[in-house]
Amino acid sequence: MGAAALVFSGTLAAPFHLDDFALRNDPVVASSTGWMNLWSVTRPLTWATYWLNYRLGGEAPFGYHLANWLLHLACIYVLCGVLVRLIPHRAAVIAAAVFALHPVQTETVAYVFAGATSWMTLFCLLSLREWTLDRPWRAFLWFLPALLAKEECIAFPLVLPLIHHSKENGKRWIPVAAMLTMAMIAGLRVLYVASMTPGSGAGAQSGVTPLEYFAAQGSALWRYVRLLMLPYGFTVESPIQTGSIAAIPGWIALAACVALSIRYSIWWLAAFILVLPSSSIFPAADLSADRRLYLPMIAIGPGIGLLLQSRRRVISGVLLVCLALISVRQTLLWMNGEALWREAVRLAPGRVRPRIQLARQLAPPEALRVLDGARILAPGDPAIASEKGRVLLENGNPALALAEFGRALALAPSDARAVNNRGVALLRLGQKDAAEADFRRALQLDHCLFDALWNLRSIGIREEAPAGCRYTSRQSQALKEGA
Repeated sequence: MGAAALVFSGTLAAPFHLDDFALRNDPVVASSTGWMNLWSVTRPLTWATYWLNYRLGGEAPFGYHLANWLLHLACIYVLCGVLVRLIPHRAAVIAAAVFALHPVQTETVAYVFAGATSWMTLFCLLSLREWTLDRPWRAFLWFLPALLAKEECIAFPLVLPLIHHSKENGKRWIPVAAMLTMAMIAGLRVLYVASMTPGSGAGAQSGVTPLEYFAAQGSALWRYVRLLMLPYGFTVESPIQTGSIAAIPGWIALAACVALSIRYSIWWLAAFILVLPSSSIFPAADLSADRRLYLPMIAIGPGIGLLLQSRRRVISGVLLVCLALISVRQTLLWMNGEALWREAVRLAPGRVRPRIQLARQLAPPEALRVLDGARILAPGDPAIASEKGRVLLENGNPALALAEFGRALALAPSDARAVNNRGVALLRLGQKDAAEADFRRALQLDHCLFDALWNLRSIGIREEAPAGCRYTSRQSQALKEGA
């Protein structure tokens, strides 16, 4: 555990990345009364921890990273206590070390938004501990907060009787059935909330059909296997794309490997079951993500431990040192936003998002060159035009920014933010009336859009926010006091 604390200590100095920035403007997290709306989000327990983090440390990244770092250490501690009751002592030590130090864990520790995965795993491990102590109903109780942290653990109850047999197994099917019932309810709730939340990146909001997602997971799962065996190529951006000709054969070959592995250790089957909820038919915008292996690693680690327990100690020692060194390298990447996204562009050259994220880390001239490269890849993506307009506006070129915002609006006519952005450019050019019209149009498209309300206040028009809109405490105070 001490080695993991040292290896991942650099994450404490890491900045926010990607979705982390949304926390400062999230009406649930950044509002003193946000706790009252926790049940409106997909993962209420995780959002409750973000809310508490915001209360204690505001927008500073350190508190959020400290929570993730401590969560990883807590998972290691509980896992050690569980494994010594399930597998031989030496195999348990190796397994816990693999879970603690493998570089595939870096994303979960370093990415604040992946805290949901850490909380889910911790509660699943506490549930497993109670199960191994022949307290199945306590295991059921610990499983409930795991579901509230993140829904990807819905297959976890199937693993419990698989990896720990008991004379009382015949009497323990009721708590397992209760867990699966709660998992089904949680899954249906997530499906509903995700479908009703614009930009959720899941379900109907993902832009990927269930069949396309399922097919792509053949390639995604093989990527996970490769990352575990040859720990190179970790990236915050998924390099997997739909339509890969290797996807379906990948599923067939992978199923054959799982069938063969069962002969040697049931832990590999358990790992396969744990990864299925995020690698089956429920689509997500990211076709693969390193953090999705965090929970399955509680089974992958023992599988590796059992393989290495009979080998010479020097072999497992060298392996763990190599894993630790690679994890340090990955941690250093997460400490530097520009380096992280340059790596993502290199490993996923056909994806647009890493180029947009990289542009946000660069000075305007280089940022514009990166965005021009992104436009070659996806000329019809309005996000590229919006980002280019933002860079131009901040660099004192409102006329060129206006053209880019207009392009974004042409590509996405119903995007309230694109309309608002065009209004800002018009205002910078001295066209107040046209800017006001855009701000009002943006509010027609999204009547709660804070930026549009605030921009109207900036030109002396006090437009009241409609009832039912949720804002952060800072935004509510700003609207109350006026421009």
